[in-house]
Amino acid sequence: MIPEKDERAARAAAESAARRSYGKLIAYLAARSRDVAAAEDALAEAFARALSDWPRNGVPQNPEAWLLTAARRRAIDAARRRKSAAMGEEHLILMAEELEEAASNAAAIPDRRLALMFACAHPAIEAAVRAPLILQCVLGFDAVAIGSAFLVAPATMGQRLVRAKTKIRAAGIPFRVPEPDELAQRLDSVLDAVYAVFAEGWSDPFGADLKRRELSGEAIWLGRLLVALMPDQPEALGLLALMLHAEARRNARRDAEAYVPLADQAMSLWDHAMIEEADALLLRARVLDAIGRYQLEAAVQSAHAARRHLGRSDWKAIVMLYDGLLALTQSPVVAVNRAVALAEVEGTAAGLAALDAIATDRRMAEYQPYWAARANLLARFGDREGADEAYALAIGLESDPVLRAFLQKKRTALGTD
Repeated sequence: MIPEKDERAARAAAESAARRSYGKLIAYLAARSRDVAAAEDALAEAFARALSDWPRNGVPQNPEAWLLTAARRRAIDAARRRKSAAMGEEHLILMAEELEEAASNAAAIPDRRLALMFACAHPAIEAAVRAPLILQCVLGFDAVAIGSAFLVAPATMGQRLVRAKTKIRAAGIPFRVPEPDELAQRLDSVLDAVYAVFAEGWSDPFGADLKRRELSGEAIWLGRLLVALMPDQPEALGLLALMLHAEARRNARRDAEAYVPLADQAMSLWDHAMIEEADALLLRARVLDAIGRYQLEAAVQSAHAARRHLGRSDWKAIVMLYDGLLALTQSPVVAVNRAVALAEVEGTAAGLAALDAIATDRRMAEYQPYWAARANLLARFGDREGADEAYALAIGLESDPVLRAFLQKKRTALGTD
């Protein structure tokens, strides 16, 4: 009988290794074979073996190397079982060489995540699935989480991801950072994936979920890596600036056990050095004279941060920036944010009219921020019954208990009961 504390320790070690090294291991496993699906299967089997072996024999000194070795052995066994023209002796030799290389260099397994990200963004892969594929391969997101992030049904997203992995293997897409003349085709997808990673970590308002908090740090690390690799790419600079602006306010998003919206945050809790770094990145991007989505979104955050000097957010600038973003992206998310900003400049009625203009978009029916924004503006307009109904919908669509409690408090304050 294995003691319960040993079971818990093994599970905690496996979860920690997954958080730190999932994408790194997938990238290493698939680098030569270019079979991402097989790498995922092998690593999943390795984690299953770890949960069986580690409670009995103890957590290894280098869990990452243990998992890599177990995964490679599993991949070789699987290849032998289904040996064919496509998966023959040459392939087995390649995998055996990787296993030997990993064993001899266990303390420093090469980090090939950036190469994997650019492989997933190859132009041969359907454009709409490139960023989702990066999320699954590099961060281990499942189809449900990815579908939610990109407003696509999980089953549909799952099918797209399977097809994309098959394409990587069939086309022999290389795992490498592309040459400068190839970057333009791939960079947008990589940036979208990095931002989706950050957004997932940002969605924990208290920073209490270790896995999510680490995702934010991981995304910023990847952003810095991209800027170092491509210092003259304005959108890489813009994305890093955007993430730093948001991260700078993390500690101000909570008060005791309540969520604090941006307008009510204590500026003393903002990380002012991080804000200054973000603004410096924006200035670097501006002189490159190629405006893009992430630069505009970062500029919106900078206009909010202007409250440090003006005593208020620069709402006129924010509306202008959202106008540019909407023209560039046609995003319903941007449209909702623009409506909220417009209400600050032209009045509540103008904000509600802007929300009415996108009400026919089917995605709005299940988009929580739309209903939360509508509820807030209806309450300001004096329509308490309409606000109550909109808050009820927003609360029903919100999965985070902290944000749900915040919305419930706003609904209760209407006094409609």
